[in-house]
Amino acid sequence: MSDDASAENDEGAVEELTYAEAGVDIEASEAATAALIGAVGESEGDYAGLLDIGDRYLALATDGVGTKLLVAEALSDYSTVGIDCIAMNANDLVAAGVRPVAFVDYLAVEEPDEMFAEQVGEGLRDGAEEADLSLVGGETAVMPEVIRGLDLAGTCAGLAAKDAIFPGEAEPGDALVGFRSSGIHSNGLTLARTATTRDHEYTDPCPFGEYDTLGEALLEPTRLYTFLLDPMREHGVRAAAHVTGGGWTNLERLGEHRYVVEDAFEPQPVFEFIRREGNVSDEEMHRTFNMGTGFVCALAPDDAEALADATDGRVIGHVDEGEGVSIRGLEL
Repeated sequence: MSDDASAENDEGAVEELTYAEAGVDIEASEAATAALIGAVGESEGDYAGLLDIGDRYLALATDGVGTKLLVAEALSDYSTVGIDCIAMNANDLVAAGVRPVAFVDYLAVEEPDEMFAEQVGEGLRDGAEEADLSLVGGETAVMPEVIRGLDLAGTCAGLAAKDAIFPGEAEPGDALVGFRSSGIHSNGLTLARTATTRDHEYTDPCPFGEYDTLGEALLEPTRLYTFLLDPMREHGVRAAAHVTGGGWTNLERLGEHRYVVEDAFEPQPVFEFIRREGNVSDEEMHRTFNMGTGFVCALAPDDAEALADATDGRVIGHVDEGEGVSIRGLEL
């Protein structure tokens, strides 16, 4: 149990927890990223870096699993984090309109361990099979003076014809089609872990869903959205957003407009548990987590229902003139 398990304010209420107080300041992170991009120069592409190779684009995306690995370590169960690693990368390519084709992983460890290496490999294999891409290599680095435990990241390569890339800009009047997440995915785990361990252990029985323990609920792997690529192209999607770090503010990556979300998928019970245990505000929850919807795309209203019918999505809102994101009475 964490040291702040009984953290209370002067009136005896549990202190409200934010992502920054848990250890991740999104604004500071964005500023650091902007500084890095400014130093290396701009690159073409948003969710994926695009390289013109003639009649096609070669696309690259890179990401890791983050502090979800600490939950895996607590349960000695690394069997699903490989799926997260592939999904976080492959989904970004899909958001750009690119088909993922190959993946390389980077596993950095404090000391080698056959057990977790095998489990990580199993997850990578499962994720690659579901995403229909090839694992073409990887690197395992043993760095006891740099790493505590392990870190897992990877890079995904994709190919797309130039006319297959999404334009990348929504238009006012467009409809928004959303697709359900599987749970927390692999973002906001620092906040989720801090909230969970205020009064519980990861090994405590889970009071919701079909999970044996709370840790198992946090480890639910990220959903892969590669199956959406063909139907999104067929129905004229203009832009798509993978709802990752920053939660629902990711919709602003569809263009400088106002996004009105009227019928988002209901959050899974794990989100209410985190909100309650951490006394996290609704706004902070929506700025940190996907809250039940992991992928969103913008397209003409006449095509939106057809896309929803052809997939497991649904029309969740629309695009207006203006700025910001409106969802569940919140202005983000």
